[in-house]
Amino acid sequence: TMLELAVLGLLAEQPMHGYELKKRLSETLGPLWGISFGSLYPALQKLLVKVWVTAAWRASESGRQVREYRITPSGRRQLETEVAEYRRMASAIGVLLDEA
Repeated sequence: TMLELAVLGLLAEQPMHGYELKKRLSETLGPLWGISFGSLYPALQKLLVKVWVTAAWRASESGRQVREYRITPSGRRQLETEVAEYRRMASAIGVLLDEA
């Protein structure tokens, strides 16, 4: 899904916990998508099952325990594949629109 792709893209930059991911997604996508924890955490679970991300508990700056997510090598390969496919599709749509 597009949400999974967006999460992989952010995790390719750096590991993050759920709140950081939600904040970055909201900042980046703004009103385009209403990202909620109710949609983010199921997407993260799918990525964990596919072994495209891993998760480990760590102490946050405030001392709370947070679950930090990291992209795996197979997740990076999947991200590259998905980005290439997205670019091909966007290019094809651009050609169609130019012809219209």
